[in-house]
Amino acid sequence: MATHTHANAFEKESAFPVAEKVEIINDTAGTNIDAEAERKLLRKLDLRVLPPLFVLFLLSFLDRTNIGNAKIQGLTEDLKMKGSDYNIALFVFFVPYILFEVPSNLIIKKMAPSTWLSLIMILWGISTIGMGLVNTFGGLVALRVILGFFEAGLFPGCVYLISMYYKRHELQWRFTLFFAASIIAGGFGGLLAFAIAKMDGIANYSGWRWIFILEGLLTVVLGIVAKFWVVDWPETATFLTGDERALLIARLSADSGDAVMNRLDKRAAKRIFGDAKVWLGTLAYFGIVNTGYAGSFFIPTIIKELGYKSSAAQVRSIPIFVVATVTAVLTAWLTDRARHRYTFCMVGLAISSVGYIMLLAQAHLSAGVKYFALFLIVPGGYIAQPVTLVWLANLMSGHYKRSVSSALQVGLGNIGGIVASNVFLTREAPRYRTGYGVSLGMLWICGAACTALFVLVKRENGKRERGERDYRLQGQDADNLGDDHPAFRLTT
Repeated sequence: MATHTHANAFEKESAFPVAEKVEIINDTAGTNIDAEAERKLLRKLDLRVLPPLFVLFLLSFLDRTNIGNAKIQGLTEDLKMKGSDYNIALFVFFVPYILFEVPSNLIIKKMAPSTWLSLIMILWGISTIGMGLVNTFGGLVALRVILGFFEAGLFPGCVYLISMYYKRHELQWRFTLFFAASIIAGGFGGLLAFAIAKMDGIANYSGWRWIFILEGLLTVVLGIVAKFWVVDWPETATFLTGDERALLIARLSADSGDAVMNRLDKRAAKRIFGDAKVWLGTLAYFGIVNTGYAGSFFIPTIIKELGYKSSAAQVRSIPIFVVATVTAVLTAWLTDRARHRYTFCMVGLAISSVGYIMLLAQAHLSAGVKYFALFLIVPGGYIAQPVTLVWLANLMSGHYKRSVSSALQVGLGNIGGIVASNVFLTREAPRYRTGYGVSLGMLWICGAACTALFVLVKRENGKRERGERDYRLQGQDADNLGDDHPAFRLTT
C-alpha cells in the first residue's frame, strides 16, 4: 500500500496544495515550463483525478439526502414517526460527520487515498442498505449516526486530494465540477426515487425501502471499484510518467513561492487559530450550507405540498437541480477568470434571498410562482457555496494551515446542516415560516462574513503593498509564515 510522505525534493511542493496559494509579487518562477506539455498534463489530470471523485461525492450526497425522497414514499408512516422525529433523523447525521472530519483527514495523509476512500464508501453503503431494512425509528437513527461517521472522511479527503494536483486559479473550475455532484444528486435522487418507487410491494418491501437498498448496493459496488479508480498522492500516482511528475512538481513550486508552513509549532498554531480569515470563512460556509441541505432534505416535501402526488413531486425536483448545476459551473468559470470571489458570493445570496422572501409571502402566490421560487433559492445557494470554500482555501498558504483551516471550515460550517435539519417544522407545513425565515437570516450571516472578509483582505493587501508587514521577515519564524508572508497578495 502506498503511503503519503512528503519527502526529499517533493516535500516543499507537495506540502502546499494549490487550493491554498496566493499571488506573489514579481514571481517569475516556472517561466521555462513547456506550455504544450503543461496543457497535456492538465488534460490528463482532468480525466483521471476528477471523474472518480465526482462519482464518490455524488453517491455520498445521494445516500445522506435520499431520506427526503423516502419520506414522501411512506417512510414516516411505516416507522410510525411523529412530530419532530424526521428532524431528529436528519440532525443525528451531522454529529459524527462534524466530529470526525479532522481525524479522518489525519488518517488519509498516512494511507493511499484510494484505500481509505474506498473503505469508508463500502461501509457507508452498507449502512444505507440497513436503512431500507429497519422497522423502528430508533434503528433509523442509529444507522444515520453510522452513515455520518463513515461519510465524514469523504468530502475533506477529496478536496485535499484535488488541491494537490492544481494551481490556485485553476481550482475553482475543477472544484465546482466536483462539487456539482452534490447538486446533481438532488435531481438524480428524484429521478431514481421516481423509478425505484415503482418497485413498491416487491418482496413485500415498500418503495421507500427499495430506495435505500438499491442506492446502498450501488455505493458498495462502486466503493470496491474506487480502490482501482481513485488516484493516489502525486508522488505515488502510477498514471503519471516520471516526466509528468517532474512537471507537476515544477508547477506547484512556481505557484507556492516562499510562503510555506512546514512546521507545526506554537507560533504556527497561533498564526492558524488567530487568523480572522479562517473564522470568517467558516462563518460564511455555516451561513450558506444551510440552504444546500434544506433544499435536498425538504424540496420533495415542499413540492408535494404544492398539490402534486409523490411521483410527480420527485420528477419536479429534477429541473431545479439541473438549473443549479448549470449556474454553479458557469460561476466557477467566471470567477476563476476574474480571479475574484466576493461579488459572485453576494450575487448568489441575493438571488436566493428573493426566493425565500417569495415563500415567506406565499399566502398571496399561486403554486406555480411558489415552485418558481425554488428555482431562485437552490441555484442562488449553489452559486455561493462552492465559492466560499475555494475562497478561504485561496487565502491559506502552508500545508498545516491549509489542512486545519479547511477542516475547520467544513467541520464547523456543517453545523448549518444541523440548523437546516431542525427549522422546517411539520406543524408549520406548508408555510414553514420558521424554516424560510431562519434560512433567509442564515444567508445574510454568510453575506456579512463575506463582506468582512473582503474588507479585511483589501486592507491587508494594502498594508503589504506599503511594506507594513515586512517586519515579519525578521522574526524567528520567517521561514514558516504561510500566508502571513509579506510578499503574498490575498484573493478578493
